[in-house]
Formats: sequence, C-alpha cells, structure tokens
Amino acid sequence: MTFKQFRNKPFIKFITNKYVVILAIFIVWMLFFDENSYLTHREFDKEIDKLNSEKEYYNTQINHDKELINKLENKEELEKFAREEYHMKKENEDIYIIEYDTLEKK
Repeated sequence: MTFKQFRNKPFIKFITNKYVVILAIFIVWMLFFDENSYLTHREFDKEIDKLNSEKEYYNTQINHDKELINKLENKEELEKFAREEYHMKKENEDIYIIEYDTLEKK
C-alpha cells in the first residue's frame, strides 16, 4: 500500500482534517491543561464531598449539644453533669476517682 492509497482512506481523511485536529487539541487542552480542567473539577468535587460530610458531623454535634443544654436546665441533671464531667463536689464531701489500668501486662 502506497502513501497515496493510505491517505485516501476515509478515516485518515477525517483524522487529518484541520478542524478535527483543532477540535482534538482543544478537547485535550480543556481536559488537562486549562484552569477549569476536568482534573481540577474532580478535586473540587472531592473537597465538596469532604466538606459536606464535615457539615453533617457538625450538625449532629449541634443537635447533641442542644439536647444536652435542654437536659441541663433541670437542676438535678446539671448537678449530675458537673459531678461526672468536672469532678465537682458538695461541701463536706470527698470524691475518689478510680482509674483502671487499661494496658495489658506482658
């Protein structure tokens, strides 16, 4: 097969068309090299997913804290919370904190 016969094939004519070449270069540029490339958009999408998951986590924490605040409006619950979390005590009362050794002995 000679070069002229090879060049006259419809597929080769299509590929070597100047508009197709320019379009292919444009597509490659937009996918990989441009500021708004596909790769950049993929990174932004991952970051958006990460931020949405953080948002969900913090919303659940906010709801948990709101429940705790509502619960602490009761004086008995507030006293219980202060004793458990901050080791507070009443007058003439002693508190003993017992810590367990959680490390395995070899």
